[in-house]
Amino acid sequence: MNQTAEKPSLTPTQHRNNLQKLYVYGNPLRTIIMGTIGSILMTIGSFGVGWISDASPLNREPLIIALRYNVAGIVACILLLAIGGMMMCREWLRLSQKLRGWGSNTNRWTWSAIICWTTPQLFAFPLFSRDVFSYFAQGRVMLAGLNPYENGVSTINNFFQYGADPLWAQSPPPYGTLFLWIEELVVRIAGSNIDLGIILFRLIAVFGVGLIAYYVPKTAFLQGFNSTRALWLVVANPLFIAQFVTAAHNDALMTGIALAGFYYATKDRNYCGGIIGATLVTLAIAIKPIALVLLPFIGLLWAGKDASWIRIFTTWFYVGAISLAELTVMGLLSGFGFGWIGALSTTGGQYIWYSPMGFLMVVVSSIVAFFSSSEAADFVKDLIGSISKYIGMGSAVIVMFRGASNNVVRRAGISLGLVVVFSPMIQSWYLLWVIPFFAITGIKTNWQLDFYFITTLFFMIYAVSDQLDVSPYLKDFDTNMGRLLAVIVSFGYACYLVFVDPATRRVLRKRCQPVSYQLVT
Repeated sequence: MNQTAEKPSLTPTQHRNNLQKLYVYGNPLRTIIMGTIGSILMTIGSFGVGWISDASPLNREPLIIALRYNVAGIVACILLLAIGGMMMCREWLRLSQKLRGWGSNTNRWTWSAIICWTTPQLFAFPLFSRDVFSYFAQGRVMLAGLNPYENGVSTINNFFQYGADPLWAQSPPPYGTLFLWIEELVVRIAGSNIDLGIILFRLIAVFGVGLIAYYVPKTAFLQGFNSTRALWLVVANPLFIAQFVTAAHNDALMTGIALAGFYYATKDRNYCGGIIGATLVTLAIAIKPIALVLLPFIGLLWAGKDASWIRIFTTWFYVGAISLAELTVMGLLSGFGFGWIGALSTTGGQYIWYSPMGFLMVVVSSIVAFFSSSEAADFVKDLIGSISKYIGMGSAVIVMFRGASNNVVRRAGISLGLVVVFSPMIQSWYLLWVIPFFAITGIKTNWQLDFYFITTLFFMIYAVSDQLDVSPYLKDFDTNMGRLLAVIVSFGYACYLVFVDPATRRVLRKRCQPVSYQLVT
């Protein structure tokens, strides 16, 4: 008589490890659902502390009044915003844990997460920045037949009622001719309806996101890296969604068009790819001139692998001639010429404490002020700011000349990154110019991914606390109190993710990671 051998029972340690592995590497559906809930919480929170113009009729809606003009409603919205943002960060990381291996079946999960996490943000009030309102104001300047490089938005009646930051009252926009045309088109369509204008600008940003989502995987494949993982690194990132969709920054369109240029220049390293790549990057420059840093690398791709310096300088000449001709035509058609060059100084003199150069400026100028005078401190601060920018640009030029010819896309990202790092003013969306170039050329699952995760957490904490539209007419609550509350909640949540959470702490503590994610049976 055959007897079936009994399966040995699992030890308590094996059973506990199995439960742990099921938790860490389980079904992605739960992760997508939880991330979607976080996105919805952020959207609801935006109704209370997101940006809205005084001219918007939404100010008269009872729900908006209840959320924005009493302390309980504002506190609730800040909590929803902070918790929702941290939830999205957690589930973004959890998705990568559950899709280990990045096989062919992971693409649908990644796209599902992107769509589900992005969709609620389409209905949010602008968060994290009010630049989109300045786009509308500059469009009104264009529609009035004025030159925005010579006339600030204050030249138009009631500009402040439309939500533009007073910074832009007399300042020229640091944007290119193409985006000025887009701003004018939006205002022509929306008229005085600021809310419709915001929706249109967000749709334009979403178009840019679509370009990024399309070209990042394709370019990563050409570079020999997993396309789905690159898509997760860039487009599923909650900071990316927050700045390029919720805040509707025009950087999304600039980045998407530039990436398209690099794809075609990488795909066909010849005249065809070079001309298309140069033209697309020129269009990116005509949106935000910072893309000018990328133009020489199109020439390097056009030159081909192991090209001689004669050929490299020849392709640089071609790329420069193409770009100059196209920018000249746009300048003539608009009548603004190269006015955007002078407008690049709009952000001059600005700095922020967390940038390396900004921190140095604060420390050194404080010491100088203590031992000398405030005038001397301001002089030193400006000097450090100017020198740091030259260092960034000089370093970017060095990367143009130094490096392997089969690593040009990576070098483009490094060059752009150096300009950002050495800038005294680093906004969170500046990083999103750089990240796609690193993602499509490989971010390793080691300290590089750890640093990327921590950086995302930092900028999400800063984003949810930096710009809150809190009514100045409340007696018992103000903007600073709101920021403090947002920082406490989001920072506490981030500490939980890094040090306590059984899944996400594994990113930074290798000893917590299971050697194998196969279940013991």
